[in-house]
Amino acid sequence: MELKVTRWKRYGHDRLYANLPDGTAVGWADVKTGEITVLVAEYRDDVIVVLTDHLRNNPEPVPPHKTPRTPEAEASPLLPPLTAADDLSANRPGESLLDKSGPGLIKRVVLQLLRRPAEWDSWRKGLAGEQRVGAELNRLARHGWRVLHSIPLGHEVDVDHLLIGPGGVFSINTKHHHKRAVWVGDDSVKVDHGKPAPYARKSRAEANRVGRVLEHYCGFSVPVEPVLVFVGVTDLKVVATQLSVRVYKEREVAALAPLSGVLTAEQVEQVYGVARHRQAWSQAFPRAT
Repeated sequence: MELKVTRWKRYGHDRLYANLPDGTAVGWADVKTGEITVLVAEYRDDVIVVLTDHLRNNPEPVPPHKTPRTPEAEASPLLPPLTAADDLSANRPGESLLDKSGPGLIKRVVLQLLRRPAEWDSWRKGLAGEQRVGAELNRLARHGWRVLHSIPLGHEVDVDHLLIGPGGVFSINTKHHHKRAVWVGDDSVKVDHGKPAPYARKSRAEANRVGRVLEHYCGFSVPVEPVLVFVGVTDLKVVATQLSVRVYKEREVAALAPLSGVLTAEQVEQVYGVARHRQAWSQAFPRAT
């Protein structure tokens, strides 16, 4: 079997992936340590041969004679049987906001007349944004992707959307700025030239936390990329040169559909099975900074 090797460098990782002709990853090697991980046992010998050859030709020093790991080599913690109460796949986009009770009609009218902002306005806009992005993400199911919405992380924090598929896992944060102009730099985001907002930093921290949870229960590396999706903006300008967060308008998330070569079909189902389990997210994992 002829395998294609591609290099992947993100979030401090440097790996060589061995992929089938269709882009499916069947193994990877850590360039820094030389450790080889076999993702599909059927291709174990081919993975070891092709990755060992590439590691030898790599200019960076690699410790020799590393023993390859297989998914069966390490036992992952087990979650309890999934119940309807713990199944997050039933969550609708904006689920965490749907239960919030806003002010009564009379109070809303008074606040509008006085032109005073209310917390309910922010919830309402956030809900509308998550619903619009959720609808776009749900369309990716026909491309082999799984989508979850409103993943609770505790302390009234949640992941707006989680996209899981052959191209990896994407932690998606939705920002609704109706008829506003958004500028995105390496470390900050400005809305209508206002004060810098830490959207990118928070998205990276969220993705890191998601990755730790998934890898804890899956027992293999689960690359998680942070994504910022802006809804309703009049202009979105990305001037960043080293930004490690993907940035889209809501109609542009379809660009994720053709990505592949990171997770096998079996791994997609395993990651999805963990991610949909509410109790997986209740663990007190340290927060990333």
